[in-house]
Amino acid sequence: MSRGLALYHTLAKVCEDFKLYVFAFDNSTYEVLEKLNLPGMIPVSLTELEDEELLKVKPTRSFAEYCWTSTSSTILWVLKHKNEASCTYLDADLFFYRSPQILLDEMPTDASVLITSHNYTPRYDQSKQSGKYCVQFMYFKNDDNGLKALNWWRDRCIEWCYARQEDGKFGDQKYLDDWLQRFSGIHELRHLGCLAPWNVQQYELSDAQLKTLKVKSTKVAFEAVFFHFHGVKYYTNNKFILAPRSYLLNRSFRKHFYQPYLKKLLSINQEIQKKRLLDDSMGTLSLKSYLKDRFLKGHWAYIKRNILT
Repeated sequence: MSRGLALYHTLAKVCEDFKLYVFAFDNSTYEVLEKLNLPGMIPVSLTELEDEELLKVKPTRSFAEYCWTSTSSTILWVLKHKNEASCTYLDADLFFYRSPQILLDEMPTDASVLITSHNYTPRYDQSKQSGKYCVQFMYFKNDDNGLKALNWWRDRCIEWCYARQEDGKFGDQKYLDDWLQRFSGIHELRHLGCLAPWNVQQYELSDAQLKTLKVKSTKVAFEAVFFHFHGVKYYTNNKFILAPRSYLLNRSFRKHFYQPYLKKLLSINQEIQKKRLLDDSMGTLSLKSYLKDRFLKGHWAYIKRNILT
């Protein structure tokens, strides 16, 4: 929940006006968001989202797989039930430094769908396994081309959406690989400002305060629009992991991106507890889990992606 609220606060800071539909996959989260009653935030309960097709496959999916299965359905729900002209899907662990309108303005007038590449650092390229595109920031118009792609994606996710590679599929992401050829009106984002732990190794920070960067190889300058804080985990005793150990993060990115994000999460968590809306929304993972994730799984992932490549 803290991640979603951090996302909300960054949008409130960089956008003059917005509506953020938040799909709560448990009752306690939905109740807290309802009580907070934040301007521009519209909580949506799981019972509002779920239809016969989703409920039919729900027992066959893990919690994470069901969330992935439901991604396309959340977008379709907003376009269908709220009759919005468009919908931009955001992962909850995004943190914005500039308005996402910068990214949407890149779209040609005849485009209906925007997809974003992982833009992997070469040593971390997992395109064959996880997909070229990342389901982190996607835009759909409520028109024929947008709905055609979206309905096809939803149907495929209902059929198969699991956390494994199988027959060229993986979760909800690999389905996007051929969209430029499969559908009309698809635009692949060119802006480099979509940062994540799997691509920042290609860049150097030129101005920490303004969040401007340069590509190391070409010295091309660009502005950070958002950071995708994939893999951030909190444990008991104030232990945390910034990102999966396999991704190397230099000191400047840790200091100027990760540390402010962690502070924001902590402050939101403290505020929730202060208002007694929830007993504890963070730090529930055990110290044993921390040691396993950091030193057992972490070291093997580090060796696999940074030494054996």
